[in-house]
Amino acid sequence: MPSVRAGVGMRRRDFMTVLAGATAYPLLAGAQQKAMPVIGVLGGAPPERKQVQLNLAAFRQGLGELGYVEGQNVAIEYRWAERRLDRLPALAADLVGRKVDVIVTEGGDSTTLAAKNATSTIPVVFHGQSDPVAKGLVASLARPGGNLTGVSMMAAELLPKLLELLLELVPQARLIALLVNPDDPYTERIIGHMQEAARAKRVDLRVLKARKASEIDGAFAILVELQADGLVLGPIGFRRQIAALASRHAVPAIGLPRDFPDAGGLLSYGPSLTAAYHLKGIYTGKILNGAKPADLPVQQPTRFELVVNLKTAKEIGLTIPPSILARADEVIE
Repeated sequence: MPSVRAGVGMRRRDFMTVLAGATAYPLLAGAQQKAMPVIGVLGGAPPERKQVQLNLAAFRQGLGELGYVEGQNVAIEYRWAERRLDRLPALAADLVGRKVDVIVTEGGDSTTLAAKNATSTIPVVFHGQSDPVAKGLVASLARPGGNLTGVSMMAAELLPKLLELLLELVPQARLIALLVNPDDPYTERIIGHMQEAARAKRVDLRVLKARKASEIDGAFAILVELQADGLVLGPIGFRRQIAALASRHAVPAIGLPRDFPDAGGLLSYGPSLTAAYHLKGIYTGKILNGAKPADLPVQQPTRFELVVNLKTAKEIGLTIPPSILARADEVIE
């Protein structure tokens, strides 16, 4: 028969075992808690660009309004193609392999398509120049229906406004060129909107096409041969190259992208990119909090910015009307 002392020892060992298990439980529970969420940013442009930095600051502000601060309770993984768009599929696949919680696209349609092709399960928050329904990104603006949502800049509907501004700059214009990327599935709709606007304004519209940088020079050769009075840019890259050629040939050129005047272009009018990125930050925070992209409506822009480059205007011998300067959100001198 065991002694009382031995019984006490056994009870003490049992107590210590229970105590050890109780002490370990919070550690195990903590280990089972979800790790810090990770956002993947898939970018097409060089990250050091001024507009990219402004966009990211606006994104972080929106994210912060939902309680997420980078480095404190959320991590952000960045992948930059730096204008080498052929790298985007591999970069998107890398983020998917990293098992990020959300992918946020920076740049536009190319990055969004790369993200969409890489995953059908990870939420993707985008902004794009094109109609996301026409491009097959979402089922509808009100109910996206899949793993993508974000902001649509609705470029085609805004381009006629650029024609109005160009004719305000050059009232005597009779022939205007439109430069587009023919591979963009939204191009035909853009051309249709612009042709209708040109007929209403009684000006001749000529469509020029360029898929890559090497085709821009050829498009400008045609523009010069046509003696075009001005140029409207569709959703197309190569803005620094286009701005330089327009300045060399003294052609007033205007476009939607906010950074076109920064690159030396004459004028831009379009949706505020920083406002779009702010909303993308809010949407990302909502998704991290449990919302589904399928239930978050694709938003349309509510803020628009007019930016004028006075230095470029002087270089091409053009006087900016006071009516445009008075409406400008920013004047670059």
